[in-house]
Amino acid sequence: MTVEQLQKMITEAKKENDVCILAHSYQTRAICEVADIVGDSFRLSVEAQKVKNRKIVMCGVHFMAETAKLLSPDKTVVIASDEAGCPMAEQFTPEQVLEFRKAHPDYAVVSYINTTAALKCVTDVCVTSSSAVEIVGRLENNNILFIPDKNLGAFVKSAYPEKNIVCWDGGCPVHGKMTAQDVLRIKQKYPEAKFLVHPECPPEVCENADYIGSTAGIIAYARKSDAQQFIIGTEISITEQLSCEMPEKQFFNLSKRLICSDMKITTLVDVYNAVCGTGGMEITFDADTAAKARHCIDEMIRLGG
Repeated sequence: MTVEQLQKMITEAKKENDVCILAHSYQTRAICEVADIVGDSFRLSVEAQKVKNRKIVMCGVHFMAETAKLLSPDKTVVIASDEAGCPMAEQFTPEQVLEFRKAHPDYAVVSYINTTAALKCVTDVCVTSSSAVEIVGRLENNNILFIPDKNLGAFVKSAYPEKNIVCWDGGCPVHGKMTAQDVLRIKQKYPEAKFLVHPECPPEVCENADYIGSTAGIIAYARKSDAQQFIIGTEISITEQLSCEMPEKQFFNLSKRLICSDMKITTLVDVYNAVCGTGGMEITFDADTAAKARHCIDEMIRLGG
């Protein structure tokens, strides 16, 4: 069976089974082509609220499916591959946060949306990579624990030196691998290229960027820019996506190491089985967990995220 034939089967099956397929931008091109909505993790969850379909299949990682379920509790939400986790989202525990809270009761806990539902239960407000600076700026608290990504936390901290922002030693293992040497090498090779980078990269990488922002922000910048060459400092799927969309422009990966194995573990066969109801894993919560985890997302929305 060819990829095209399997894609056709998925397209037919999702219509028969009233399914909306969500795909994160880091998924393979073949999966993105059969998805109904492609984008950043939180945008996918927001858009899932608007669709009429009663079943959602998330092609991404576990916390993304959890967020979709939190925002659409009346819909069936299935993650296409139950093995698709996120090391960053899972690296701290609620118990660690509660222990910190007990020792520092005057701190607000701010969590990146890239966290488990369990961590969201002990969080005051969530943020996305595009809303983090804005949301933290609107918090009354000057003492803040920012988890789990220390690099995104450093990016936010640079915008508010007057605030006491504590970051734990966590982050994305893929973006975190990038170095200033990677930047020097690629910029020497393509000196005219604009450098667009995700804030999950280390500060020494971000400080050399022409633009720092979410994957959606990076895509939007490339679309609007008159530049003809771009170095992309995030997962390599974005370089492929931009190259397909704008073949008249040139896009280069900051590094060949920018590959998320968890994002790539989902296959077209996984998607087909999830759409047909013979594969994937349904996301469920008890009422107490759903209410507690949803609270920090509602706070983010209230504050403008």
